[in-house]
Amino acid sequence: MRQPNLFSLSRKEGWRRFVDEAPRQRPETLSRHQLAALSEAAAEDYNDARHDWHANFGIVQTAQLASVHDMLDEIVASNRQDGDRIRSAAVIDALPGLGKTTIANLFGRTFDRQQMRRLSPVTEAGHERIPVFRVGLTSNTTLRTLNRMICEFYGHPATDRANAATLASHALDCVLSCETQLGIVDDIHFIDLDRRDGLAVSNHLKWLANELPVTFIYVGVGLAERRFFADGLSGKNVALAQTARRWTRLEVDPFRLDTDQGRRHWRSLLKATERQFVLAEHRPGMLARNANYLFERTSGHIGSYFTLLMRGCYRAIRTGTEALTRDLLDDVRLDEASEQARQQLAAALTHQRRATTAEVAS
Repeated sequence: MRQPNLFSLSRKEGWRRFVDEAPRQRPETLSRHQLAALSEAAAEDYNDARHDWHANFGIVQTAQLASVHDMLDEIVASNRQDGDRIRSAAVIDALPGLGKTTIANLFGRTFDRQQMRRLSPVTEAGHERIPVFRVGLTSNTTLRTLNRMICEFYGHPATDRANAATLASHALDCVLSCETQLGIVDDIHFIDLDRRDGLAVSNHLKWLANELPVTFIYVGVGLAERRFFADGLSGKNVALAQTARRWTRLEVDPFRLDTDQGRRHWRSLLKATERQFVLAEHRPGMLARNANYLFERTSGHIGSYFTLLMRGCYRAIRTGTEALTRDLLDDVRLDEASEQARQQLAAALTHQRRATTAEVAS
């Protein structure tokens, strides 16, 4: 069995690997006859390569991804202020399973590649150039741990015993020395503004934006509903909140089938995806013919959609079906949110189809 390609995006070495790694080589699609001619060992190796491919075949350019990337590009490109000016930040705020983290990471990768192409891997002062840093918060993130995570991304040696202020100074030195221009901070919904530690971390994010000459991209879940942009203030004091004035909120919507444009975007996703399958019996259009069914199963959430297809491909190879049929996908279990929404969506889509048929008949 092939060992997984393990690395962490919260370390510069892992991020560099994510940015620089060449695309995977797609396995050849064999016919039933060719599959039957393989030896047992060769078939095992071939199937293993297919499993790896289906789990990692890359990113499909969705309308949501393209839209957010355009807005991020505009924000980052306009943040050309000198060091004495505060740069505005972007925050991707959406429900779980809609690809927020993927969108941020891919934008960071593209930005990193552009900077490394235009500039040398080493700064004029002789330091390693690191155009982007990325950290992910946890449920117990404090002011000190946030600073430490930034330092650990760069591999700074003095992170074990230093206090929060010293770590903040080290983080600033790393950003300046490596000429970093973009900082990605994931899972900021873990910051609890009702706790003193959470409020301190939120305020520290403002300090970092003031002191670090980078554009920040934050990623979180339900931040508007959590009143994150109000900085924990209420009543008339909300007008004093800095976050709402400094951050540009970018939303990621799930796919929809209740508009013509939504249906086009959904079918475009299905067509782009099915071109990636390495299955002997797969034929073009098999996903499109089950567009409503696939929407019922995933409620239009791209994370659930790709999970269904990856598990389906594994099952199709393991059972010898070699195609993603509806019967096969019916037996694939998904995340609990998708399973709970499945019956409600099926009923709603059936009602919609009947209403459309009745309208046409009249």
